[in-house]
Amino acid sequence: MSRRHVITTGCVLAITALTLTAAPAVATSPAVNASAVPSARQSPPGMIEALQRDLGLSRQEAEERLANEARLAPIEAQVREQIGDRFGGAWYVGITARTLVVATTSAADIPRLTALGVRAEVVNRSLKELQVIKKTLDMSLDTRPTAGRVRYVDVRNNKVAVLSSESEATEHDIEAIGVDTEAVRVVPSKEQPRLLHDLVGGTPYYVGVTSRCSVGFSVTRGTQNGFVSAGHCGKVGSATTGFNRVAQGVFQASNFPDSDFGWVAVNADWTPKPLVDNGTGGAVTVAGSKEAIEGASVCRSGSTTDWHCGTIQQRNASITYPQGNVFELVRTNVCAEPGDSGGSFISIDQAQGVTSGGSGDCTSGGITYFQPIGEILTTYGLTLVTDSTADAPPSAGTCTGYPQIITGTLNRGQFVYQPDNRQYRATTVGVHTGCLDANEGVDFDLYLQKWNGRVWDTVATADGLGSDKKISYTGTPGYYRYRVLSSSGSSPYTLGYKSP
Repeated sequence: MSRRHVITTGCVLAITALTLTAAPAVATSPAVNASAVPSARQSPPGMIEALQRDLGLSRQEAEERLANEARLAPIEAQVREQIGDRFGGAWYVGITARTLVVATTSAADIPRLTALGVRAEVVNRSLKELQVIKKTLDMSLDTRPTAGRVRYVDVRNNKVAVLSSESEATEHDIEAIGVDTEAVRVVPSKEQPRLLHDLVGGTPYYVGVTSRCSVGFSVTRGTQNGFVSAGHCGKVGSATTGFNRVAQGVFQASNFPDSDFGWVAVNADWTPKPLVDNGTGGAVTVAGSKEAIEGASVCRSGSTTDWHCGTIQQRNASITYPQGNVFELVRTNVCAEPGDSGGSFISIDQAQGVTSGGSGDCTSGGITYFQPIGEILTTYGLTLVTDSTADAPPSAGTCTGYPQIITGTLNRGQFVYQPDNRQYRATTVGVHTGCLDANEGVDFDLYLQKWNGRVWDTVATADGLGSDKKISYTGTPGYYRYRVLSSSGSSPYTLGYKSP
């Protein structure tokens, strides 16, 4: 029996998560000081020990690895934004992730990348080009029972990889599809991912009498508390019970196949916590949901095998399970076993996603896939619980009377695009007004951007000192978005805006 079965009711959702509102992804600003890493990110409880065990590192190497990942992640976000469509991917190298490699399709970017302290690599295809090729393969390689069951973008080799136990037949299939075969690599593999949903569990929860899965991250939707997990664990309307078999909640939504995620609304007996159980009687606090770079360390918490770590291998992987296709998963070398489904993946203190399926086990090792957290939040309009969620958003203050109101939280150097990491459309010429409120003592900035058909142009700026900002801009029809940036300090914020 998993050691998690003895936790108290109040901590059942201690596998949980962040505070991004209903889903805009938070990035790191070019202005961030990469060496300024919050102390909470240095050594989450149990993570150092798990990295030592699962990656074969010394304690010093594990600590160095986490520090390097925290230092280099903001630089990757800066580079990705600067080089735009030329970006070919990024990944860490070395056992301590000491080096960040960034791929670009233009040699002209090399001086800029080198100046930022990263290793540049010139490639033939951008990440966007590879994603288009992979999407074509996803739609065409899902009929064979054993060949091409796994597809992913391999940025290190600047190709799309297709794993197959029938390499020659798969190569013929790919040629018949008509994609650029030079951009595709068939990898001989016996990997046959299956869903991890047997009679086992951890911060477990049960659907029916025998089916058990794992809680992912705590979330809220308005005043309703709940948690996210794997979609294959339960259908809409399925009732759940907790680790103690006490009535817990009901599946409000469930997507599977195509995606593999769902969310459960819980009753008043269950309290969401911004924590992930580390399998040794302790917990890791979840501080956010910033997407980790390929090669970054990542740990999984599940109800069967507790706490195991590894690294992110590839993003945008597609799996053909016997039950159907699931797209846009993240591939890791973390082990998992049946019953771990739905459990949380976390990198340092940043929530990454929920466990879908995999192959192998935690005795001989294995490969496990997770569904990224951002898509789950966006799809269902959820807010994840983090250690800063307790700080209520500031009152609307001077930002009253706006038809659109958005709240969120940013730490120093982070930024987010609103609304919800998307844009809004203005159909006539008119005035765009935006108002930003944050707590006193911080410096937040507000930018209005317009799509010019190729890139986003900043058309209005409010970047003076202080926490409150306003923008007024008369613009032509088109697509617009706001960029909210924390230049200094951490705070909840409220953004109100009105468009023509």
